Amino acid sequence: MSITRTIDLLSHQLNNYPNSDCLAVKREGQWVKYSTQDVQNMANHVSLGLLKLGIGKNDKVAIISFNRPEWVFADFGIQQIGAISVPMYPTITVEDYRYIFNDAAVKVIFVADSELYNKVIAATDGMDSIKEIYTFDEVHGAKHWSDVVELGKQMENPEQLKALSDAVTPDDILTIIYTSGTTGNPKGVMLTHSNLVSNVQGTVPYVPVNNTHRALSFLPLCHIFERMLLYLYMRVGVSIYYAESIEKVAENLKEVQPHVFTTVPRLLEKVYDKIIAKGMELTGIKRKLFFWALELGLKYDPQVNHGWWYNQQLALANKLIFSKWREALGGNVIAIVSGGAALQPRLARVFWSANIRVMEGYGLTETSPVITVNRFEPENNMIGTVGMPIDGVEVKIAETDGEILTRGPHVMKGYYNKPELTQEVIDSEGWFHTGDIGELVQGKYIKITDRKKEMFKTSGGKYVAPQPIENKLKESVVIEQVMVVGDGQKYAAALIVPSFMGLQDYCQHKGIPYTSDAEMITKPEILEKYKREIERANHGLAQYETVKKFKLIPNMWTVETGELTPTLKVKRKIITANYKKEIDSMF
Repeated sequence: MSITRTIDLLSHQLNNYPNSDCLAVKREGQWVKYSTQDVQNMANHVSLGLLKLGIGKNDKVAIISFNRPEWVFADFGIQQIGAISVPMYPTITVEDYRYIFNDAAVKVIFVADSELYNKVIAATDGMDSIKEIYTFDEVHGAKHWSDVVELGKQMENPEQLKALSDAVTPDDILTIIYTSGTTGNPKGVMLTHSNLVSNVQGTVPYVPVNNTHRALSFLPLCHIFERMLLYLYMRVGVSIYYAESIEKVAENLKEVQPHVFTTVPRLLEKVYDKIIAKGMELTGIKRKLFFWALELGLKYDPQVNHGWWYNQQLALANKLIFSKWREALGGNVIAIVSGGAALQPRLARVFWSANIRVMEGYGLTETSPVITVNRFEPENNMIGTVGMPIDGVEVKIAETDGEILTRGPHVMKGYYNKPELTQEVIDSEGWFHTGDIGELVQGKYIKITDRKKEMFKTSGGKYVAPQPIENKLKESVVIEQVMVVGDGQKYAAALIVPSFMGLQDYCQHKGIPYTSDAEMITKPEILEKYKREIERANHGLAQYETVKKFKLIPNMWTVETGELTPTLKVKRKIITANYKKEIDSMF
C-alpha cells in the first residue's frame, strides 16, 4: 500500500507491524498502553462523532493540550473526515487564542484540563462560531471528549467514514499551524498531507530505529517538529511513550528506557549543566577522572580519528564515567534528534564521545519541518553544521545575501488568509526564503550563521550577527538567557539573565554567602565573574563583534511575559522596549 496521506500511516502500521504499545501514557502511577488497533478504533469513533456534530470537509477543529494519546486520537479523527486540525500551544495568551479561533473560523475545540478550559472559555466569550468545547480531563461543568466517542459509536453507517476518508487527497490541507513570530499577530501555516508525507518519507532512510524500539515524547505535539516525528514513528513502527511533564523527563527516561527521543538544545544544555554540577561536587581521584573524561569528550569529532592513544583513553572514559551518563538517559539511547535552535558544538562533541549520537537538524514550520539533518553514521555527521538535505529537498544559498533557500514537496501551501505574505516568502520559481543566513561546508553540509532580520549594524558600519555570540555566552553554566544589542552604536553589549542555580553552585564552591538573586547580581565579585565569562566568549571574535558591556537582569524572560515565542526564541523588539533604560545605560 502506498502512503500519500498521513491517514495512511495508521493503516500502514496496522498492516505491517501492529504494536501492542503504539502509544503509552502514565496514569495514576501505571503506564497505560494503546495498541495500533486501539488507536485506529478511537480515531474512527472521533471521526464519526465529529460527523454527527456536523463537522465536515475543511472545517477547523482546534487541539490545545500537552502530549497525550487523546491528542493523537483527535488528530487522526479530524483528518479522516477531511477536516483541518488547528493545534495550539497550551502556553499562549487568551488574546492569541481568540485571534486564532476567529482567523481560522474554528468550530470545535478539544482542550486538556480545567486551567486551559478556563482560558478557552475566556477567549471564546461572545463568539458564535464555536459549536462545542470538549475536555480530555474530567472538568466540572464541561463536556468530556468521551461524549464525541459515544456519538461516534452510535453512528448507524460507519461505511460513510470510509467514503469520506477515501475522498481525502494528498493536496488537501491537513493542518494549520499558527507560528507566533517575534512580531505581530500569529500566521497560520497551511500544511498538506503531501507536505508531511514527503518529509516523513524523506527522513526514513536516516532513521536508526525500527518497530522493536521505543521513543519518549515530550516536545509539544502542537509544534511541527514533534508532530512530524509522531508520523515518522508511526511509519517505522516505533512505540511512543508520552512523558508526564518536562519536570519528570529524567524520571521517565529511566522508566521507559527509550531508544530515541527528540529535544531542543536548551534541554540538553540543562542535562549537561547538571552533570557538570555533580562533577564539581566530587573530590580527589573521582573528580580528576571526571574532568579527564570531560576534556577527552570536548576534543571528540565523529569525522576525525585522533589515533590509538586517544581512542584507548576514550574507551576507558566510557567505561568509568560516560556509562553513568547513558544510564541516566535510560541505558538504551541509540540517538537523540536535536532541532529548534543551534546546538552548541561542545555538547554534540561530549555526547558523541559518550556513545550518545546527537543528530542535529534544521527546518521551519513552513517546511514541514525538516530541510537538513546530520546523519547517524559518524562520517556523515559534521558538528557545527545542521547536516545535509534530506531526500527530495533542494537547498541553495542566495548569492546576494547568503540567505538559505529551499524548494520541494515539503514547502507549505501558504499562509492562511494571507496571500501577500505568502508571495513575500515563496518566489516565482518556488523557492522558500527561510530568513536564515548560511553557508555550505565541504559543498554539502549547511551551516547557519544567523537570522537575516536579527543582524544589526554598528555606527562603524560593521554587521554583527548576535546569535553566534549569544550561543557562545550561553555555554557558561552561570548564564541562562542573553540578548546582544548595539544597533547603530559604537560596540556590542549584552543583557544577561543569570542561571541562578549555576550561580548558587559557583558561590558555594567559592565560599561566597548567597543572599537573594536580586542582591547577588549587584555584588562586585559576581560582576567580576561575569566579566571573565564575557572575556572567554569574546575570545576568537572579531574586534567589532566583542561584547564590551553587560547588564545582569534579575527576571527570566518567559512566554507568559511576552518576551519569548512559544518555541522559546527571544522577541527582540519587546525585550528592547522593556529594558530600554538598561540598554541605554550601556552606551
